[in-house]
Amino acid sequence: MASIRKEIGIDATPAEVWDALRDVGALHTRLVKGFVVDCRLDGEARTVQFANGMTARELIIDVSDGQRRVAWSATGGRLTHHNASAQVQDDGTGRSRVVWLADLLPHEMAPAIAGMIEQGLQAMRRTLEGEAVSTEGDWRGG
Repeated sequence: MASIRKEIGIDATPAEVWDALRDVGALHTRLVKGFVVDCRLDGEARTVQFANGMTARELIIDVSDGQRRVAWSATGGRLTHHNASAQVQDDGTGRSRVVWLADLLPHEMAPAIAGMIEQGLQAMRRTLEGEAVSTEGDWRGG
């Protein structure tokens, strides 16, 4: 099983970042504007439409206020297994560090998923730091 770990520093308080991350139905408006263009909740799952045209159905496994962590599992598509989580940490200066973990099969999908995670983290930084969101560029995926 491929395991991916990516992290990023964000110039916002952990409380601000967590407030956006825990709002699991508002990825496209509060967390990763431009990277995700639509997100719809359906019970304990969400359907996520990415800017690159890909759509994923994600089962929300846990939203933990105590750990400031959201865990989910994607179903369908080319992945036979996908489990992921994102967690907000205090970096010791009042800023945030977001850690995104994913375990997936088949192994061959790891480079593509790692690239999407990196793009998602960059979009998260832009969104939460209040920067303008571009509609072009490599963060859109491929």
